[in-house]
Amino acid sequence: MSSTVGWLSRRWCLAWWAAAAACMGQASAQAAPPTPPPLRIVTEEFPPYNLTENGRVTGFSTEVVEAVLQEIGLQAPIQSMPWARAYDTARNEENVLIYSITRTAQREALFKWVGVVAPSDWYLFALQGTPQAAGVQSLDDARRYQVATVNEDAGEQYLAAKGFALGRNLQSSNKYEFNYEKLRRGRVDLWIANDLVAHHLSRQAGDDPARVLVRVLALPDLGGTDGLYMAFGSKTSDAMVERFRKGLAAVRKNGRYEALKKKWL
Repeated sequence: MSSTVGWLSRRWCLAWWAAAAACMGQASAQAAPPTPPPLRIVTEEFPPYNLTENGRVTGFSTEVVEAVLQEIGLQAPIQSMPWARAYDTARNEENVLIYSITRTAQREALFKWVGVVAPSDWYLFALQGTPQAAGVQSLDDARRYQVATVNEDAGEQYLAAKGFALGRNLQSSNKYEFNYEKLRRGRVDLWIANDLVAHHLSRQAGDDPARVLVRVLALPDLGGTDGLYMAFGSKTSDAMVERFRKGLAAVRKNGRYEALKKKWL
């Protein structure tokens, strides 16, 4: 009788410990924080800052981002997509880096800003010899004309905040090169664009920007004087953002940033 009781007792103890271990494992699994998603990097076609050549994303800002990744020992795929999609992805998902993005008051709280990756100046452009080339002295003057913009980019958001409206005096596209074509063909009167991008696209189309384009109005308050940034959405951890900040600071300090600037700009 005693051996039977002992066997049952041992069996009961083993069952108890197995159940306890299972409960502890379940509790531990519940307490463990979820694994963050892998790092992703998104951008748009914005030459010479970001552009796709032979199936690979390159450009000045891209090479700065790649230098930062090397500095901090991380790897991540870089995807080029329409700006509105890139913007929405970075804003709403964790561990998604976006570049080259203009830092504006409208966007300030939506992103965690890593730092400047490239210089930037914005203008309203017109074609040489058109009435608007000499007739636009202010944004109020520009309201009379059709202005080419890119969906959800800084230029479009800036003009919308100043009272311009899609369907009235803004014509939105998904790509910057579409807007240059619109301007060349007279389908729009003005084009809001980054200076380097406008000149790059003009040369790419076989034109001499000095003979074709006129900077009719400088927009120094569009994104301030800092330049274009890399940034994460608000869901990304501060630790990840700080890691990239330190990497960017190191790339600037060791001279690599200036070397890339000379190469591309």
